[in-house]
Amino acid sequence: MSVSTAPAPATSPETHHEDTGLWSWITTVDHKRIGIMYFVTSLFFLGVGGIEALIIRLQLFSPENQLISAQVYNQLFTMHGTTMIFLVAMPQAVAFFNYIVPLQIGARDVAFPRLNALSYWIYLFGAIYLNVSWFVGAAPNTSWVGYANLTSTQFSPGLNVDFWVLGLSILGVSSIMGGVNFITTIINLRAPGMKLMRMPLFTWMTFVTSFLLVTALPVIAVALILLAFDRFFATNFFVASAGGDPVLWQHLFWIFGHPEVYILVLPAFGVISDVIPAFSRKPLFGYPVVVYAGVLIGFIGWGVWSHHMFTSGLGPIADSFFVASTMIIAIPTGVKIFNWMATMWGGAIRFTTAMMFAVGLVALFTVGGLSGIMHSSAPVDLQQHDSYFVVAHFHYVIVGGILLGMFSGVYYWFPKVTGRLLDEKLGKLHFWSTIIGFNLTFFPMHFSGMYGMPRRTWTYRAELNVEIYNQLSTVGAFFLGASTLLLLWNIWKSLKSGEKAGHNPWGAPTLEWSIPSPPHHYNFPALPEVRSREPLWNDDERAAIEAVTLHEPATEPEMPNPSFWPIVVAFGITITWALVMTGIWWVPLLGLAFTALGVYAWAFEDPFKKKAAH
Repeated sequence: MSVSTAPAPATSPETHHEDTGLWSWITTVDHKRIGIMYFVTSLFFLGVGGIEALIIRLQLFSPENQLISAQVYNQLFTMHGTTMIFLVAMPQAVAFFNYIVPLQIGARDVAFPRLNALSYWIYLFGAIYLNVSWFVGAAPNTSWVGYANLTSTQFSPGLNVDFWVLGLSILGVSSIMGGVNFITTIINLRAPGMKLMRMPLFTWMTFVTSFLLVTALPVIAVALILLAFDRFFATNFFVASAGGDPVLWQHLFWIFGHPEVYILVLPAFGVISDVIPAFSRKPLFGYPVVVYAGVLIGFIGWGVWSHHMFTSGLGPIADSFFVASTMIIAIPTGVKIFNWMATMWGGAIRFTTAMMFAVGLVALFTVGGLSGIMHSSAPVDLQQHDSYFVVAHFHYVIVGGILLGMFSGVYYWFPKVTGRLLDEKLGKLHFWSTIIGFNLTFFPMHFSGMYGMPRRTWTYRAELNVEIYNQLSTVGAFFLGASTLLLLWNIWKSLKSGEKAGHNPWGAPTLEWSIPSPPHHYNFPALPEVRSREPLWNDDERAAIEAVTLHEPATEPEMPNPSFWPIVVAFGITITWALVMTGIWWVPLLGLAFTALGVYAWAFEDPFKKKAAH
């Protein structure tokens, strides 16, 4: 096995002119540009969610603090969770799906380019709609899980819950469309010879995640529709006094909610499953087992939802089933961890920033996983369920798993996206400050939870003796926030003056590193033929692939034209849902008519119509 680190040849993307104005970005259907827009938008909302978290931590810095009111705290607490899950973690993963997956499988674009653009614009408009609630003094305030009967008109009569219900409904449309698109892309558009068991692990985890998206999102869509009917049309699906069942909401939400955890985590697993072999200089240990473990996680994740409901009184038989399934799902996750460790064992490891974040994920996710296994015991869960111990657990899983994985992906693929390397010194400073800030923020929460600090509370009494743990967490949160600013500075600095990268600066084995950095708008001049799992680590295969991927074709491949109809349709969908807030049954039909007009025009637009010569 040998590794190519040669610089890109003279034929570079600079020789091809592409529109760069604002309108070209608004109307783009290029999967790479859409991926960049997803990433930038999710970074913005990471800042929004981070600010919400810092205000929460300031409120909890001392006992009986009066920095903000209980009502404002509830809004911040709800919007922080909703923002980080639906506006940051999910779209950040989709950003990587968009940019990387077509390159890894040797495709020129995704299967449905305009649907891809529509998915992004619905996400953006849904996120804006959700955050407009702040400006009208009615931000959602019933926590990101929206338990009934807190969300009923009896207990939440204002617009707060309406914004939450309709905002999530809009965002769900985007996620389902994205899932359909990537399933179709991966099944149909792989390069010749790219069998399923030759796909990179990131593509595999995208594949599994996409199936989870198209099956889990409809479940919460049903729950949200039922809740919307309760609020707008006086039905009583979740109102106990009228014969409804509040626990039904919990079942519907967590049947979605636990696959959602793996929708968030599996992409990060895919990232580090590509990063660790690249910087260990050896193929992933037990590749088929890691693939099967990811698929198993996707399947078993459907059978554990009620471990979130051990305190709701389901009874010992139901509890026993979910105790067992929760323990079982730890097995494929543990298999992945051992495979990553075995890949590093005996490898020629290079501790780049991307590799350090990957190793950090393995360590921190293991801590979160172990505390999760503790909660598979119903008696333990009964004690800890509504305490800060659980807050510590899911932040070790979500932040320690997802955020570190995405940071690893940023440092790994930034050269491919921009043609420049991120600064490694700044990157390592970012890594260590993130690790210190993260553990200082969330590890003390284990202790405050064990001492009885309840979740979802805006203040606490001094007699509880948890002030020191809350103060450590607050200091750590600000440290963690400052560390993220280092990443932003690194990106800005490197875009301006970063060291230029060749087409494969890491000597990585997968197909995206066989084309210039940044790629042409058509990705591949001619589709490469793949003969192995690590095509760029086999001399003959690499030479054959690079012979067709590193040179511009005599005639450029025909690519879909830009289109503004996706943004029109996305706006129509958003307005349709927003007009439901009027409570008048026919008013949303106006938005539906606007949407139908956009869909009609879209249907008769020729996506490959030749542009007039200038």
